[in-house]
Order: sequence, then C-alpha cells, then structure tokens
Amino acid sequence: MITRDIMRDTTRDFQKYYNPKLRGELRMDTNTNVLGSNPAAMKYLKHLEIELDGYPNTYSDGLRQALAELYGLETENFVAGNGSDEMLDVSFKTFTNWGDNCVVPVPSYTLYEYFVSMNGGKPVQVDLTDDFQLDVDGICKADAKIAIMPSPNNPTGNTFKQKDIEEILTRFKGMVIVDEAYGEYAKNSMLKRVNEFENLIVLRTFSKAYAMAALRVGYAVTNLNVSDMMNSIKIPYSLNKISECAAMAAVKDQTFITKSVRMVTNERPKLASGLERLGFEPYPSDSNFILAKCPIDHSVMVSKLKEKGVLIRDFGNKRRTENCVRMTVGTEELNDYMLKKISEVLEESK
Repeated sequence: MITRDIMRDTTRDFQKYYNPKLRGELRMDTNTNVLGSNPAAMKYLKHLEIELDGYPNTYSDGLRQALAELYGLETENFVAGNGSDEMLDVSFKTFTNWGDNCVVPVPSYTLYEYFVSMNGGKPVQVDLTDDFQLDVDGICKADAKIAIMPSPNNPTGNTFKQKDIEEILTRFKGMVIVDEAYGEYAKNSMLKRVNEFENLIVLRTFSKAYAMAALRVGYAVTNLNVSDMMNSIKIPYSLNKISECAAMAAVKDQTFITKSVRMVTNERPKLASGLERLGFEPYPSDSNFILAKCPIDHSVMVSKLKEKGVLIRDFGNKRRTENCVRMTVGTEELNDYMLKKISEVLEESK
C-alpha cells in the first residue's frame, strides 16, 4: 500500500484546506464582499463574446496596463496571475532555494507556511508583539531569504505600522513580501512605493473588495527588476482570458469599490460594539473582518452558530488567537442577523 512516505518530504504533513460542508448557511467566514458580485465584471460576463480557441495573452498585458493606469505605475511593475495564491507561489519559486528559511509572523495567514514548505523552504516563525504589530528586530535578525507579512493582517485585522515595514525593508537582507489582500479597506499601503525599495513585493487580489473570488485573479506589484524575474518564472497563460477581461472591466469602474469600502467603514464599529455588548473582546480592525475573543468556548460558538445557519471562522485552537473567532463585516441587516443568532447561542449555553 502506498503511504505518505512517497510524498515530497516537505509536504507529508499537509492537510486539506478549510472546506466546510454547506447547507445554505450565511457565509461570514470567508471575508468576501457581502454586497454581491462586482457589477462591472458581471456586465462584461453577461454580454461576453469571446473566441475560445486561442490562448489568453501570455502575461495578461491588458490587465497589467489597466492596473498601471489606476495606480500611476508602469505595466511592467505588475505580475498578474491566477489569484494572489499563485503570486505567493511564484514569489517563493523565484527567490528561494531548497532549505532556505522564510520568516512568517504569528499569527498570520495559514497558507504562508504551506507555500514555504511546498517550495522546499523552512518557515521561521516570529511572533507579533502583544498588540499584534511586527517584531522588527526579530524579523531582521532571522537568517532568511524571504520575510512575508499581511497588512491588514489576517486573522487579526490590523495594519502594520508603516515605519516598521520601512525599517524591515531597509535592514532585512532578503525579499520582503507585503500581502495587501485587504488593502482596499486600509488607509495605508506600500503599493505605490514599490520603486523605492529594491526588495519589496506587494500582493493584491480581486477576491475580497472587488467581489470576484470565483474568477481567481491576483497580482504582484514590484520594481521592474524583480517583476522581470517573477514573470520569467510564472507559468505562461496562467490567467484565463475571461477572468482577465472581467478584472479589467472592474478596474476601470471604481464605483463599486468605493461603495464597498464605505459600507465596511460605517458598519465595522457597529459590529464591534454589538459584539462587546454580548461579552466578546473584539480586536481593532482595519479590514472587512473582526477577530474577537469569545465569552464561551470558541468551538461551541462556531458549531452552534452553524446549526443556526451562520458560518464564522474558528481560530480558537491556534497559538496567539486562543478562544478567538473571526467574522466578516456585513451590511447592517446581515450584522444584526448574525448578532441575533450569536445572542441565541449565548442564551442557550447558560
């Protein structure tokens, strides 16, 4: 019988990613845009006329040009692909050799260690400070090829201090990846500063604020030298033509993004206050989700809430987020509904 011993040694302990069995629940666990599909992208898809017999553009030049116009950069500052997860994979494939160390902050996005190990690297965990900010000295002193950090951070929701990121970029000897998957919701960004630092890569996605998760579109932004290296490694044609053109339509119409960010900005403090009234301890967030410490056992909260038709994400068994859950910021109506169901769980658990 074939066992896991046949697998690559750095991947034998991998388990499948979060994949709940769904029965029509309200999904407040994925941090996608609760306002529905991106209107500009949907309009493009509704009137889609496209020939399927030819390949898409090798490096998604149309999308890269649209992004360059949006941000005031050059087309060649961008690397586009199949979700920001591909951009993570390309980053590690481009800059790490087998056995290289890569700094991963704790807590942060669970798939970072997956991509490090998948590409033969070794994750080096550096704890965030008590207020979930970067340990600059700890990161800079690590003997590592890459340091990666999400800002806003997932699952804690907060952005990292700009001066800390800048210091790391100056002191750290390897590449620095700033993952801005939720960057549209935050006030601060490193995206427009990629030409200032020779070792900076910023990642973005169309899965969150752009409400296009089903189409799997993401991109990296960096200086011309680094982007040339990454595009040389990236699989040609990895972003299909339909997804690329839908993303181009969305980039060229920012009305929906503005509306989405405004909604989150207005509703996030209301949701935090509602959670506090129910006995939770929410952490400050600069994104479209909130991490909060539960007043009862986290697993009970998540499972009972699922029985009532609402999904939130459980982080209670992970180090530094003990007994915590994470929930998406919804509209006022969705938040009120979620809080009502949470209140019912708490009442039934007395």
